Amino acid sequence: MPETTLLISELFYSIQGESTRAGFPCVFIRLAGCNLRCAYCDARYTYESPHAVMTLEAIVSFVDGHPGIMVEITGGEPLLQENVYPLMAQLLAGGRVVLLETNGSLPIDRVAPEVIVVMDIKSPGSGMADSLAADNIALALARNRQVPGSCEIKFVLTDKNDYIWARDLVNRHGLAASTPTLFSPAKGTLDPADLAAWMLHDKLPVRLQLQLHALIWPHLSRGV
Repeated sequence: MPETTLLISELFYSIQGESTRAGFPCVFIRLAGCNLRCAYCDARYTYESPHAVMTLEAIVSFVDGHPGIMVEITGGEPLLQENVYPLMAQLLAGGRVVLLETNGSLPIDRVAPEVIVVMDIKSPGSGMADSLAADNIALALARNRQVPGSCEIKFVLTDKNDYIWARDLVNRHGLAASTPTLFSPAKGTLDPADLAAWMLHDKLPVRLQLQLHALIWPHLSRGV
């Protein structure tokens, strides 16, 4: 693949549906390809459907069509593609707020501290709980010591066992004290009311997250 290109699943402009920035307008760059196969994946098309090969210039040109809007690079797994690093550098140089959503399986140590990393730690219910890169929790904590708020951690949960597993991990590493931490129910699998009840019972200082875009456009699976 030429140095100046990336494999793209889709580019679109929508409402940010997740993270602590949910509700804000956002330009999305969804890269193709993923190294994991989560049981609840809602973006299988990133590795099952055809993709486009686009130059960084063309991608940035699309972003430039939405001046002043924050940008999220997501997937699939965006860190699988080496050219995501120069893309992030170009977007930062253009004055954008840049979010990177990653599945946590690849080290985040090369991601610029100016980029806001949203790291999805996979729960047992995903079938991919062993995928977390060994140093990524320590790297996430270090990022937030260097630049507060530069890393968020997300857990998608399928049942009570997932919740207990995530709760214990949060407490063991003291995540919520320094790192925005979000618990999200797997769509169609875990009732948000149940998750909310467990969090309230344990007085867990994490944020309940629902997929805002899925609530606004429940009939759409792409481009939102």
